[in-house]
Amino acid sequence: MAFKQLFAAAFLMLAATAPGWAEPFRIVGFGDSLMAGFGLGPGEGFPEKLEAALRTRGHDVVIANAGVSGDTTSGGLSRLDWSIPDGTQLVILELGANDMLRGIDPALVEQNLDKMLARLKERSIPVLLAGMIAAPNLGHSYGEQFGTIYPRLAEKYGATLYPFFLDGVAGNPKLLLEDGMHPNAQGIDRMVENALPTVEKAIAGK
Repeated sequence: MAFKQLFAAAFLMLAATAPGWAEPFRIVGFGDSLMAGFGLGPGEGFPEKLEAALRTRGHDVVIANAGVSGDTTSGGLSRLDWSIPDGTQLVILELGANDMLRGIDPALVEQNLDKMLARLKERSIPVLLAGMIAAPNLGHSYGEQFGTIYPRLAEKYGATLYPFFLDGVAGNPKLLLEDGMHPNAQGIDRMVENALPTVEKAIAGK
């Protein structure tokens, strides 16, 4: 009986280390309505479509959608710890758009993002930092201050930088909902296509 139990335990240990038993790479998309999928149907949000695209390219990943519509960097900071579970292997951090739309001081935006990056670094969780660009109507000075936040923090914490989350989508009515701000399903497809190479680099730890 003891031999059978020993054999069974050894078999389970070997099976758990076999490729087919490997755990998927766990990613959390942490952000605002752009991450949450505002105005979109089930499965049409960025995390869901990114997961599908990565799986098509041979990556065994699962991506949790931790986007909250209307969230600011202050809101994100307050919920970061319980929104990112232990075992997460990459966080796509996408916040700041709502701060910018409200004209919040870029210094506060940077301070909040800095604290979030510091906490994730303490937990040894790599980050892909998705940047945002200020709207022109906020003025040159605000835009310049806001635009330097993401590259500076990415360099400080060694995070992978994706400079503009809405790259190729912002300002294109065909890829936006009627509000002119949020991507439609086609816009999400474009965002995933554009971000995919950077996400793959982050997964590979490059």
